[in-house]
Amino acid sequence: KKNTKTKKKNKMRLITSEEDLPQDNLMKIFFLKYKLTLPDNIEKNKVPIREELLKLVKENEMLPYYKQLVQEKYLKEDQKLVNELEATIEEKIKDLKSEIDDAETNAGESEVREAIEKVAMYYKKIGDKEMALTWFQKLNEKTVGVTLKIKIIFEIMMIGYTYGDIELLKRNIDKANTLIEEGGDWESKNRLKVYEGCFCMLVRNFDRAAELFLSSVATFQTTEIMDYEDFIFYTVILASVSLSRKKIKENVILNSEVLSVIDKMPTLKVFLNSLYDCKYHDFIVSLADITDKLVAERPFMAKHVNYYCREMRIRAYSQFLKSYKSVQLRSMADTYGVTEAFLDAELSRFISNGRISCKIDKVQGIIETTRPDEKTAFYNNCIKQGDQLLNRIQKLSRVMDL
Repeated sequence: KKNTKTKKKNKMRLITSEEDLPQDNLMKIFFLKYKLTLPDNIEKNKVPIREELLKLVKENEMLPYYKQLVQEKYLKEDQKLVNELEATIEEKIKDLKSEIDDAETNAGESEVREAIEKVAMYYKKIGDKEMALTWFQKLNEKTVGVTLKIKIIFEIMMIGYTYGDIELLKRNIDKANTLIEEGGDWESKNRLKVYEGCFCMLVRNFDRAAELFLSSVATFQTTEIMDYEDFIFYTVILASVSLSRKKIKENVILNSEVLSVIDKMPTLKVFLNSLYDCKYHDFIVSLADITDKLVAERPFMAKHVNYYCREMRIRAYSQFLKSYKSVQLRSMADTYGVTEAFLDAELSRFISNGRISCKIDKVQGIIETTRPDEKTAFYNNCIKQGDQLLNRIQKLSRVMDL
């Protein structure tokens, strides 16, 4: 007998939707929670952030995620809200599962699949990680097309970003790349580049992230993660630390898509052009502003901001010294707008770590550059790799003898 009871429609975005996606609510939660973790963010500034976070929780019935936020002391527990959300979620899950039963009894496979998708998307919407992953797995088993399977992976990765689950992200990136090779469409391929690029930022693989983002500048559609302005911001700072000076000019400074947006971000424009134009004082000032923005506004690279700042300073110092055989320490310090003592300490640390090829004559106050012999370096590297290979072969031979 058909279930004739009238049910309230559960309106939510489905994976099969073709329209441009707004920023995902889980990503909004990810950004807001990050802002609450900043040690320099005073309590007064955290009040509107908590209000916005609580508003998102209420609007999306995010009880599981709310409980985690309460446990981590980002929000205060409201038992009345908990009871209301529990009742709402129980009713909606009951309705959604009854749709599955009805589809299995009275409809075909496509209707069953859509009903399962609604349950999976609802669990994702409310922030129930384990149940969402369970139902996405069921949905994947009911899905035939490669493109739809990739879209399921994107939804799972959104959960991974929100919960900071690096292993979940890595596994699903590998799965998505395999599916792309099997015949994924161009849109999925382009979206995957941004998803993977964000993962690479989290694990400090900036070279790979820069490559992926630069190849997506003209085809960017991944608005569920970030808007285009933020995407260009990340593209510029990743390219600045990863590409050669020549490649930065070709792929970033002269890139029409970058030029169409970068005027809205004057600090980023100064940062990009000052290093290329050898305006080192402007570069140092803008680098400080850029690193502040990476920490205060954008979570993907926040953990690596000290590393990024150090690498950019090394790049700037090396570019300056490349033009000289020797230079006065005072002259270089004036060029960068820093004190001699600061520059001396900076260069000494980078020299001792083998990151900059020069030596400092403290008596005369001169920096002398030492051009590395590329042939000798190549030879030493070959010897080192050869020794490592021989050691591995010896270990393998001992295992085989056993």
